[in-house]
This record gives sequence, C-alpha cells and structure tokens, in this order.
Amino acid sequence: MKYLFALALIVIYSNVYSQFDPNYDESKIPPYTLPELLVSQSGDEIKSLEDWENVRREELLNLFESEVYGKVPETDIRVSYKIEDLEENALNGIAIRKQVSITLSNNQQSVAANLLIYLPKNLKEPAPLFIGYNFYGNHTIHPDNDIFLTESWCMNNPNVDIFNNTANELSRGFRTNRWPVSYILSKGYGLAVMYYGEIDPDYDDKFQNRIHPLFYNEGQSKPAPDEWGSISAWAFGLIKAMDYFEQDKQINHEKIAVIGHSRLGKTSLWAGALDKRFALVISNESGCGGAALSMRRIGETIGRINQAFPHWFCDNFNKYNDNEDQLPVDQHMLIALMAPRPVYIASAKGDSWADPKGEFLSGFYASKVYELYELKGLDESFPSSNSPLKDGSIGYHIRTGSHDLTYYDWKQFIEFADIHIK
Repeated sequence: MKYLFALALIVIYSNVYSQFDPNYDESKIPPYTLPELLVSQSGDEIKSLEDWENVRREELLNLFESEVYGKVPETDIRVSYKIEDLEENALNGIAIRKQVSITLSNNQQSVAANLLIYLPKNLKEPAPLFIGYNFYGNHTIHPDNDIFLTESWCMNNPNVDIFNNTANELSRGFRTNRWPVSYILSKGYGLAVMYYGEIDPDYDDKFQNRIHPLFYNEGQSKPAPDEWGSISAWAFGLIKAMDYFEQDKQINHEKIAVIGHSRLGKTSLWAGALDKRFALVISNESGCGGAALSMRRIGETIGRINQAFPHWFCDNFNKYNDNEDQLPVDQHMLIALMAPRPVYIASAKGDSWADPKGEFLSGFYASKVYELYELKGLDESFPSSNSPLKDGSIGYHIRTGSHDLTYYDWKQFIEFADIHIK
C-alpha cells in the first residue's frame, strides 16, 4: 500500500515539475538591477544609522509585509501558556524537559500548539536557546517516549507509515538526524521546537482551519491580499514562543537563536525581521522567498513557488510571478533587516534549486547596512565547500551534500552562536 502511495506522489509532483523548466546556468541569468537598499522611497540616499533605523528599515519592513509575506491582522487575540509536562531528569538525567501549550483564542474558538523545550540539566545560569519548527511533530526529533504525539494534520510519508495525515508512534524519533539534541545540550544551549502544522497546516486549504480563522472579521473567509500567508503565520507562532521565553526564568530570553530549514528557513528570517528580540537568526537552505535573490531566477522562481505553494505568501506576491523586475524588494533587504544582530546563511552544493550563490549574495549585499553599525558582513568572494565564514556578523557556509539539516550545519551554527551571543 505505501509503495503505491509513494508512486502516486511521484506522479503528482512529476506533473507539477514538468510544467516548469528551471534554469541552473549562470550565463542564462537575465539582466537585472537589484532594488536599492540604501535609497528611500522618496529617493533620498540613506547615509547614516539614524536614517536607516528611522526611515529605511520601516519602509522595507512594510514592503515585505504588504507585497511578500503578508501582515498579521490587527485583531485582539488572547494568548495563554500552560506547562503540561515538566521532567527534571529527562534524557537519562542530562536535561530538563518542558512541554508548554500555547493557546490562542478569540470569543468563539481557540487553537493550541505544543512547545517542546529541553534545557541543559546543570547550568547555573539561565540557558541560551535555539528555537525552530519541525515538519512532522515534536515526537519526531527524539525517541523520548514522553514527547506528546501531535494530533494535528501531518503530511503523509509512507517511509514512516504516516497515512491519512495522522501521526503515529512509528514516526517517533525518525528525524533525529536533523535535531542532535544531546550535542546541542552538551554545548550549553537549550532547544525548543514546535510542529508548524499546529499553527497552520502546510497545504492549500484556503485558510479555513487553525490560526487564520481566529483573526477573521465578521463575514470574512480568507485573508486580504496584503494579509498573512502560512509563512507569516508560522513566524507569528515563533514570536508567541518568544513571549513565553521572557516568562521562563530558566531561559535567557536575551540569547535566543531562531533557526529554520527550507520553507522554515524562510520563516525564521521573517520572524527575525519582525521581532528584534531574536538575538541570532539562522537560515538553512531557504532558497526562493528566503535568503536567495529572486532577481537571479535560478532554480525555484517566484512564479514556480506561488504555483506549487499558493498558501505560503500573501496574494499580492502573485503580482510578481514571472515579473520579478517589478518587485520593490529583494532578499538582501530581508537579511539587512536583521542588523545589527548576527545572521547565518547556510547552503548545500547539491541544492541548486535553492540557488546557493544567490543566498550568499543576499548576505554580501546586506553587508552595507551592517557597515553602518561598524560591523563586518561578507566579502564578495564565494567560499569553497565546507569552508565556513564566521568572523563577521553575517555568517555563511556551503557544504557538500543535498537539501537537508545536518550535524555539520549544527556545528557551524553553534560555533557562530558561541562567538556572537554566548
């Protein structure tokens, strides 16, 4: 049965991909001009830190909100936190485990997401911490039998017997390769994860379940063209987790690193742009709509991503399908919104779809803003594989291998965090 299902998935995705012929040839990149990072919408050159912080940063944030990710509606939503599980001797005594329910509600309905936290057992001070989303449920990051099994919609995966979009015990711990929990704890960091499907399911349901309907006005059935898609909703969930960290005396809320892989790398960047409380922002192979420059049109493009994943971005982003030259922002501007906080961009040599060079160039062009803060960004020389750049406030590496989040990546992220926030 599972093999027939896998074959069906291959056929479906083959049909989608057959309609799109990606370019991977640098010589075939069409001529383009990046929108000016340090020129205001009124045409004034941004020369000072004051002009950046008071004028240009706000302009860019508003443009990304209205044209790319969508803004969160200004709706009065109640948020509450409850520790559902506390274990002082988790993982054979090396960790403290907490499972915290985050409940968002209006007068009619509510949505809850589970925040799983592991903290190093013997730290004498509040712990710095990494937070990120996972793709199949918190129970997949570690074989710990006490991690709650998600009850939310899950993407089917025959390899771990996930059918009917329902998680089960067979998927417990199957993504430990992406979450080296013991290693992270051994380096003095905590780890917090959430399942992104508990905030918003990753399929095009026209925003009829989970978080979006909580924010609808009477008679409203979908977000407005400039209101949030799924990426912005997932970023909102990370920000609500950050609110909890400020309440937990065992967590150093001033040393929180937000991390994401692939579409969740897009999410970590947007969360970092929206919320300056994140001390470090990490994007792992986030590609189009993440760290990669859209104007280069290599690998995945705006038109392709909006066709395949129409729920990720706001409706206004569709105006730029095969029309990148009219886009008033590009992703170097998103990276610049992290300044002066450190940001790390990671690529993989075998992941041409995400355009590694375009991801690097976003960091390079964003460096102009870091220089306003007298901080070092990236030099123009694209590094060789497995030669990470960590000496500036913008870090970067391209590793050998394919699209994944690996132990090698985590090693670089932690070393970068040791330098910049720990």
